[in-house]
Formats: sequence, C-alpha cells, structure tokens
Amino acid sequence: MYAIVEVGAKQYRIKKDDVIEVEKLAGDKGKDITLDKVLLVSKEKKVEIGQPYLKGASVIATVVKAIKGENVVSFKYRRRKASHTTKGHRQQLTVLKIKDIKLSE
Repeated sequence: MYAIVEVGAKQYRIKKDDVIEVEKLAGDKGKDITLDKVLLVSKEKKVEIGQPYLKGASVIATVVKAIKGENVVSFKYRRRKASHTTKGHRQQLTVLKIKDIKLSE
C-alpha cells in the first residue's frame, strides 16, 4: 500500500515506515501530525485518485527531528564590472516517519 501526499507544495510517494524530509512543519519532536492532502492511494490492485484530494484519506506521521538541508550557493557575476556576490542558503526541513495510511471505505 502506498500513497501520494502533498506537503508544502511538493508531492511525495510514501509507504508505511518510510522516512521523508519535507519543508519545515509546525510540530515538536516525537509528536504525531496528520497529512490530509492525499492525492492518491493504492491498496493492492485498487487505486483511488482524488480530485484534487481524496475525502476521508489521511496519513499519520511522527516528527523525528528538525534539520537544515544542504548549503545551496547562489553566485552572481557581472563581467567587466569587478562585481560579484556569493550567497548561501540552507532550507529548514522536518524529518517525518510514516506510521499509517488511513483510507475511509
């Protein structure tokens, strides 16, 4: 059984016991959160697709920890102007462990 959920304008394909990194969510370490924006659920050979979301479907996940992503460097250079800028960015992420995928029948 797997599901496709939308978290922070990105979509993730998840199964039970998967560990995923998503954009920062409100929640303390060890707390359970519910992801309601479920786009698709596949159970054995049965596939249910939402328009855009499935009603009654949800995913229960536990917050493992909050981390920072890799450093992304932005470099701007203007030729013959003796001008350049370097900036770095580290996205704040939340690590989630999927506990259960619920689907109302």
